[in-house]
Amino acid sequence: MGTRFEVVLPADDPEALRPAGEAALAEIEEWHRRLTRFEPDSQLSHLHRAAVDAPVMVDRDLYALFEDCVVVWRASGGAFDPALGTGMDAVELDPVQSTVRFTRPGVRLDLGGIAKGHALDHAAQVLRAAGVTSALLHGGTSSVVAIGRPPEAPGWKIALAGSGNPPTVITLADQALGASSQFQREHVADPRTGTLIKGARLAAVIGPSARLCDAWSTALLVLGERPAAMPAGYEAVVIP
Repeated sequence: MGTRFEVVLPADDPEALRPAGEAALAEIEEWHRRLTRFEPDSQLSHLHRAAVDAPVMVDRDLYALFEDCVVVWRASGGAFDPALGTGMDAVELDPVQSTVRFTRPGVRLDLGGIAKGHALDHAAQVLRAAGVTSALLHGGTSSVVAIGRPPEAPGWKIALAGSGNPPTVITLADQALGASSQFQREHVADPRTGTLIKGARLAAVIGPSARLCDAWSTALLVLGERPAAMPAGYEAVVIP
């Protein structure tokens, strides 16, 4: 996914938690292999080749990711759109058959605005299944999952880089965070128009799902304000 992932596991005996940490990182690696558009053998590349000819069946986890892409695309009025140059209206989902079909040729998906959060959500599931009750996971410092809280603290403190001096600090406990900013990229374009945006300098979303926080933070950066359709339970932070 073109970035660094880290897992923080506070423990009196670090070696006892090493297998869980390694399993979580392996889960992230697996999702990278599945979702990259730069490798011909990834599942995303297979969809690019085959889904315009016939519906392609995918597993439920991957289907849920595409479903959330469509949900946020619609709810944000297209401010979040992982379909390059074609629009998510060209992506047809069948919830009964768990299939994905492209309704016109040339559809290419770039899941960079949601894939890190998706991978972190699954890595957090691996840690919880191993009995981990306190951990912090991040991808590129812009996608974060907090499991529980660190010892003797109310939560994990996350400083939003570029949010001011001193920076805005958010405390997370059993929550996720997704952040998007213009200073991290040379150009940010509005997917609805293709023009460079003049919205927020930094946008962050806090909520239960890291992948939805990622997607909504991208939309928030484009819109510059919280859209009315953002679901309850998600908090928006916009820094002009």
